[in-house]
Amino acid sequence: MQSQELLTLKNQLCFPLYATSRLTTKLYARLLEKLDITYPQYLVLLVLWEKDVQSVSAIGKTLYLESNTLTPLLKRMEQKGLLERERSKADERTVMVSLTQRGKDMREEAFCIPKQIIESLSGDDLNDEELIQFRKTLYKILGQLDDSQKNSSK
Repeated sequence: MQSQELLTLKNQLCFPLYATSRLTTKLYARLLEKLDITYPQYLVLLVLWEKDVQSVSAIGKTLYLESNTLTPLLKRMEQKGLLERERSKADERTVMVSLTQRGKDMREEAFCIPKQIIESLSGDDLNDEELIQFRKTLYKILGQLDDSQKNSSK
């Protein structure tokens, strides 16, 4: 690649990731509207549906979110009656998060969302196998970025 091409938009890795992320999040937002939750709230629910009762820091680590971003998000979810936050009896510095019955029940309502997303993305130009491979590639990139960030902070 010639040096003048390095700074063109079409040759940036970050731009298609950024634009795809934004448009995908908008797609989710339309589907999540009927559940009255935001995309970040959906991510928290996914983490808790997988394993209920986790610390705020464990949820943050899984979602790559800092405490100052996650805490207000969890507070709004608690106000909606989706989860509860409680200080750990073993260590008062640790806040544990668990689903309420309403939060657990919402899983059934959300069950169709992944399928609807795949259907929205699949078509003549993109098939299910390509989407699966794309997700695997994104997780590889995420892992490498996470490792390099951990190594640079040492």
